Parts: sequence; structure tokens; C-alpha cells
Amino acid sequence: MATITEIKAEQLRRPDTPEGLILQGCGGNLQEWVTGINDMLTEENILLDGSRFEQASVFEHQGLTNLFFPFKDVKLDMGKLAIWRLNTREQFGSMWRSDYVDNRLGGPLEENAPAQKPDCPLIGQNGNIFNLMGIASRTLKEHGMEEQAREMRSRIMESGSYDKALVIIGDYVNITSIDETDEDFEEGMDMDL
Repeated sequence: MATITEIKAEQLRRPDTPEGLILQGCGGNLQEWVTGINDMLTEENILLDGSRFEQASVFEHQGLTNLFFPFKDVKLDMGKLAIWRLNTREQFGSMWRSDYVDNRLGGPLEENAPAQKPDCPLIGQNGNIFNLMGIASRTLKEHGMEEQAREMRSRIMESGSYDKALVIIGDYVNITSIDETDEDFEEGMDMDL
């Protein structure tokens, strides 16, 4: 069974994201989609030598649920896949990741561009520093900034002061009120502290 990871569409813009195939408008059971695409591409001799997409990502954009299949760790006949992609454009909205980023997301992020701090609704929350740290950590993870979340938590734990901890949180996120949340990010994810 393939691993399906939930991501934000913005993560596809990062320069370290591998090329891959995006299918748009994937409703229903996502595991069935991944299995079906693996089977279909195997039948068409596009996936070679028993290779399968073991990793996929799901993201929401413009009201659609989409699947991203990175080309990392799979053996493909790229010529046949390119023809298949063109033939299934109507049916699956098939696009390369790079085309999707250019045409739907405003282009890739610059290689050395500083990461933007995401908005984080902390004003009006329970002021316990562990609660605030957890909310900020979850916000960073939702924006594909797992490394920054770990770094922030480590710095907070070493700070030894509530005031210093709040300043550190502000280094990583834009602190906003719970009344100003961005609708795109209201859906919560499980957090690990």
C-alpha cells in the first residue's frame, strides 16, 4: 500500500521538490486512485521492472483534490508517460509538476529566496507557552517547514523565558489573531512536539 502524504500546494513550488505527475480532481478513496494509476501505468509498460509509485502526496487547490506522484525512486519509460499524460489530460487533468507550478501556482520559488513566515493565529489562544509552541509548530508543518518547526521548538526549550520564547515564535511565524485566520489553513493537522 502506497504512502499518501497531505501537503499544501505551495510546497510544490519549492526548488527541492522533484519533478512528477499531477492528477487533478481525484475524488473518493485516494488509495484506490494510487493503486489504479500504478496498475494502469504498469499495463501500459510505463512503470518498468516492477517499479510502482510507493509515495504520493495529496493537496487541495482551486476546489480540487489533486494527487502528486514524484518521479523519485521509480523506473519509468518517460516517452510513453509523456504520451499517456497528453492522452489523459481531459480525463485526469494530467500535468507535470513544473507545468502545474508555472500555470497554476505563479511559478517556482527562487533558490535562495528567504522563506516567508506563515500567518499563525496565536492572539486569543490559551497563553500556555507549550500550547502556543504547538500551534506555531503545526502552522510551520502545514506550510512544509518541518525543519524550521524543529529548530523553533529547540530554541524555545533552551530559552528559559516566556518572553524570549514569544520572540522566538515571532521569528518563525507572523503572529495573528484567531479572528484573522486564513481560510486556506483553517484545517488542522496532527502535531508532534
